[in-house]
Amino acid sequence: MILSLTSSAYAAAAALVQDGVLCAERHIRAEQGLADRIASMVESVMGNARPELVAVMVGPGSFTGLRAAIAVAHGIALAAGCPIVGVTASQTFAVDIGTDLAGRTLWTAMDSRRGRIFLDLGKGFAACPADAVPHTSDRVAVAGDAANAVAGALAARGTDVMLTRLRLPSAHAVALAGARRARGELPPLEALPLYVDAPEARLPAGGLRPQPA
Repeated sequence: MILSLTSSAYAAAAALVQDGVLCAERHIRAEQGLADRIASMVESVMGNARPELVAVMVGPGSFTGLRAAIAVAHGIALAAGCPIVGVTASQTFAVDIGTDLAGRTLWTAMDSRRGRIFLDLGKGFAACPADAVPHTSDRVAVAGDAANAVAGALAARGTDVMLTRLRLPSAHAVALAGARRARGELPPLEALPLYVDAPEARLPAGGLRPQPA
C-alpha cells in the first residue's frame, strides 16, 4: 500500500495505490492557500488505511508547493513507521509516457512562478527565462506545465521536438515511480526538495543572534 503526494505552485494531488492499482485519489487547485489544504486532502484519501510506503514528488517545482507536500509526507511516514522515498517530476512523467519517446530525450519544464523555468534536461538541471532555453542537438520530448513555451522556443530554432500531453505529475505515477525506487530499480533519492536555484535567503551580515540563555 503506497501513499503518494505531489504538489506544484497551484495544484496538489494524493493517491492510495495497492499492487499498482489506484484505490483512491484527490486533487486540489488553488492560486493561494494551497499548502494549507494538503494535509486535509491526504486525510480524505487515506481514510483508515495504513501505508507501507510513502512516495513524494521532490521537484523541480515551486519552493512552497514542494516543501508543503514533502513535510506532510514525512509526517505520515513517521506516524505509520514506514519508509519514504522521493521521485522527480521527470521520473513520474516517464511512467506515464512509457516507451512512447521513440529515442527522444525527455525534458521536464516546470514554471517557477518567478519568470523563470526549471528544466530537467535528462542529464542535469537548469533554470532560465522562457526566451533563453538551452540549445540542444538531441531529439527532445517536453513535458511539464511550462512545456508549451519550451517546445515553442526549441521548434523556432529547428530542433526536432515533440510536445507531450503531460503537464503536471500524477499522484498515481508518483506511487509507481516510488515503488520502482523502493525495489532498487531506480537509484536512491532522499525525500528532500530538489532546488534548481540556489536559496535566496542569506544570513544577516552580523551573523545570527545568540540563542536565549
